[in-house]
Amino acid sequence: MNSPVVVLDRVTKRFAGHTAVDGLSLAVPSGVIFGLLGPNGAGKTTSIRMIMDILEPDEGEVRLFGERGAGRDQSGRIGYLPEERGLYPRMRVLDVLVFLAEVKGVPRRAARTRALEWLDRLGLGDWRQRRVNELSKGMQQKVQFISTMLHDPDLVILDEPFSGLDPVNAQVMKDTVLDLRRRGKTILFSTHIMEQAEKLCDELCIIARGRKLVDGALSDIKRTHGGHHLVIGFDGSAGAAQQVFAETGLVKKVDDYGQYAELELAPNADAQQILQRLVASGARLSRFELMEPSLNKIFIDLVGPEAARAAAQPGAEAAPA
Repeated sequence: MNSPVVVLDRVTKRFAGHTAVDGLSLAVPSGVIFGLLGPNGAGKTTSIRMIMDILEPDEGEVRLFGERGAGRDQSGRIGYLPEERGLYPRMRVLDVLVFLAEVKGVPRRAARTRALEWLDRLGLGDWRQRRVNELSKGMQQKVQFISTMLHDPDLVILDEPFSGLDPVNAQVMKDTVLDLRRRGKTILFSTHIMEQAEKLCDELCIIARGRKLVDGALSDIKRTHGGHHLVIGFDGSAGAAQQVFAETGLVKKVDDYGQYAELELAPNADAQQILQRLVASGARLSRFELMEPSLNKIFIDLVGPEAARAAAQPGAEAAPA
């Protein structure tokens, strides 16, 4: 079995008495998309900065590619898109990409060829001779993403990569990340956007207040932390079903929207029992489906609704994490 590409071993980081990361351990296997998830202020960016050797942990150890040491020692194998975007605004797009690739050791001719290929791939070919400050925020973000890829890194670290992107460009970024995985790259990205994480992640770690709450394969987390959920649709009013919803031995929680309801089953409850009770009640059903919970539901259950709401606020991703 291959060694993990990234290992954090009981890593802690403090700032002026505040513990930003508290004994965090995680391992990122080779060739997966790994999500580092958490609300605003959870410690995601601080953890990534320790991986990249921008910050030094107060305690614990970082290992990359099976070797002790952080990102500065392995920079040639890592592509890093930081939370704080930054390009030279008056340089032309192609020129800034070639320059940044050369800094990473890519010969100028190869850098230009790769930059043109990536610009065409992400729909920016017609903008290659425009100055960076003439591009929209979303375009600039795609340019900065390209700059992380030109030296063909083995590990790609993306801090809040979907922040500020419209749905079309977010889909482009998602498709690109999936293609990188198909090519055998390892992708570690942080986000507070659970929908994107659920679509992309093979494995993940959820942290809050600097501590790990859960980690592992997404499928395992859903199975062990999600409980059992029913989606029920009604042909007409759900009134006849209210007595069934009130049976605490069957139903732990219900969100009743009128013509449909979402139920969390009580421990050891059987969905077939609920179906039988609903039919006996006279309720007319249009849908009855047992579903796994969403990652967003698991996230809220783990971090609490207040922290989850804070993470969803506009600009939350820009605050220190």
